Amino acid sequence: MKISIKPLFLLVFAAIFFASIVPVHVFANSTEETGAAKTEEGHKAGKFNAGELIMEHIGDSHDWHLWGKGEHAVSIPLPVILFTPKGFDVFMSSAFHHGEAVVSRKNNYKLEENHIKIVNEEGVIDEAASKKIVDISITKNVVGLFFSAFLMLYIFLSVASTYKRNPDQAPKGIQSALEPIIIFIRDDIAKSAIGPTKYEKFMPFLLTVFFFIWFNNMLGIIPIFPAGANLTGNIAITGFLALVTFIITTLNANKNYWHHIFAMPGVPKAVLLILTPIEIMGVFLRPFVLMIRLFANMLAGHIIQLSFFCLIFIFAEMSTGAGYGIGIFSVLFNVFMGLLEILVALIQAYVFTLLSASYFGAAIEDPHQHKESII
Repeated sequence: MKISIKPLFLLVFAAIFFASIVPVHVFANSTEETGAAKTEEGHKAGKFNAGELIMEHIGDSHDWHLWGKGEHAVSIPLPVILFTPKGFDVFMSSAFHHGEAVVSRKNNYKLEENHIKIVNEEGVIDEAASKKIVDISITKNVVGLFFSAFLMLYIFLSVASTYKRNPDQAPKGIQSALEPIIIFIRDDIAKSAIGPTKYEKFMPFLLTVFFFIWFNNMLGIIPIFPAGANLTGNIAITGFLALVTFIITTLNANKNYWHHIFAMPGVPKAVLLILTPIEIMGVFLRPFVLMIRLFANMLAGHIIQLSFFCLIFIFAEMSTGAGYGIGIFSVLFNVFMGLLEILVALIQAYVFTLLSASYFGAAIEDPHQHKESII
């Protein structure tokens, strides 16, 4: 099998990668505000706060926490890049030392619930000015995005160069692992859903989105730096991937596709008054479902594992024996969930790619193909 990295493949990957950085900041992670409300009570009580730990691990942040808590916490500082009414401000997140305000030449800042606020000289938050901040910092999720991008480019460019050097030799190592997956996506997803004559122009996107989701799903399971960022559990990332699918589908849709959306053949006009709005709604619901399915499945898996991990500390506060007892069950369950998450990581990448291919196939389907499929 001949494999070459086409310019279109790199273009699609670059578009997904660089454009995905923006939504990470435009949309706050959907779990952050909920976590903020739940953690305040735990701080006041001085007890172990499961909600705080869970939200810390699944949410985005301006530094990369490694281990420890409070003054003993060890983390990697990341660049904070802010656009404010007074201009750009750039500094490292380590400047936020134990909640202290950062004094810069333009503004004074304070990190509150992982959101950067402008404070006045008395240390009071200026909500009006804070709302005008555009945060384009290199956060944990952005670093994770850079790492997964580097990993993918390194692997596939290496595989492609090996094929070019030895075009007639059997694949070895990583080549032999990736080739069956690429053939599977081509033959069992693209060709079957789009058609044997029209699938080729969609292959760069389908391959890119499959491996992008799969790699980031797997990296999200590994809790050790530089892995561990919850990219596919961030609705901004999944939303952008679904948006790309929607745009490709819309731009490639033919006359037959739109005819079935606005006036399905063979349907009485009275029924069209009900059916047409449903079909139009379905055009926008498909990418929405793509977004929610991937986001919810990956986020739920992380929350379940962390919840059972937290049970150890919750029961340990009651008694040491209860902590040890629930600890055995919790570890065994987390091992099971970890294996299940590996399977889910692959299945979700497959489902997203398959549904995207089916949307592309429906958009470019010829009238005679539609009749055959009905028969």
